[in-house]
Amino acid sequence: MNNSDNLLIIFTRNPEIGKVKTRLAKKTGNQAALEIYNFLLRHTVAITKNIKAAKSVYYSDEIWQNDLWSEELYDKKLQSGPGLGERMENAFREGFSEGYKHIVIIGSDLFDIQEADITEAFEHLSKNEFVIGPAQDGGYYLLGMNSLNSDVFKGKNWGSSSVLGSTLNDLKNKKVKLLEVRNDIDVFEDLKGKKAFRKYLK
Repeated sequence: MNNSDNLLIIFTRNPEIGKVKTRLAKKTGNQAALEIYNFLLRHTVAITKNIKAAKSVYYSDEIWQNDLWSEELYDKKLQSGPGLGERMENAFREGFSEGYKHIVIIGSDLFDIQEADITEAFEHLSKNEFVIGPAQDGGYYLLGMNSLNSDVFKGKNWGSSSVLGSTLNDLKNKKVKLLEVRNDIDVFEDLKGKKAFRKYLK
């Protein structure tokens, strides 16, 4: 698909009602949460489709054909592992085993992230061992590396505010570049002041 040394991994959940954005749904209801997630998926496609890298979409439950992820642009794979850490580690391991030299992973629920953030991450990997995009909630929205480091995937309370600090501690002797802080969409408060979401909040 792409003879680049760069691989972009996108983790996504199958957009099914009652299974996505469950914390958000407590305030918005399941239908609005699903519509918001589908909006975020479309945004993720828009900002990744032109990235100069090979691209793999990892589905949470099953691989869907004929959806918004075009088979011409994205390899479709299935996440494997009991928890988020194992799933990300396995995806990175697979990418490096396929011969990629610089791998970046993002989720699919980021309204603030832009194409330039991802391009910048790959550029930084030419001079740094790791690149991290910190999230406002204490996690991260992007992680890039040039070789597999399993430590960053172990012993994390995923979804908590300690993830970024714990990850940076794992990498304290490494060359790490931090990107701009961005906010992901997890809870109702994350939607405040964002006009794009008003139509979903009736």
